Amino acid sequence: MPEEYEEPERSDNLDEPPPFFPYEADSPIRVPGQMGELIEVNVDGVYAVENNGQISRFVLVTDGERKLPIQIGPFEAQAILLEHEGSRADRPMTHDLIRTILERVEITLDRVVIDDFWNSVYYAKLYIKHNREEFEIDARPSDSIALAMRFGAPIFVAEGILDAVIEE
Repeated sequence: MPEEYEEPERSDNLDEPPPFFPYEADSPIRVPGQMGELIEVNVDGVYAVENNGQISRFVLVTDGERKLPIQIGPFEAQAILLEHEGSRADRPMTHDLIRTILERVEITLDRVVIDDFWNSVYYAKLYIKHNREEFEIDARPSDSIALAMRFGAPIFVAEGILDAVIEE
């Protein structure tokens, strides 16, 4: 008989990443929200780069001067690329489905904010509105961008993140 699975202990501290996150023990504790003023960006495109047989996909956002490449998965790349090109899949994709559900319950996506970068991971938030009340939802930047494009919502990036890319 297989051994019983024991779930690992979980911290109630939501500012500390779960144990499956790739982080170094010596790295400082993540302090979100200290990356500066928010700058509106647009999607420049979706790109693929091959390195030693591995394909990496990126969405490139820009404020007109600075460019920020964000690595994304293949499905999110397709979702962003289709919307960027003004194309549609034969059947609704996940982000189309989410938009339809939100619209049916009268929820709008007000804006997307990419406001943190920690241990090579970007963090984003969706700001949605329902009955004049605003909610903040943690989300991956790739999903956030795909949804923003479907809603026609603005995308913002913290200035500190854009400046950090220039310094690299």
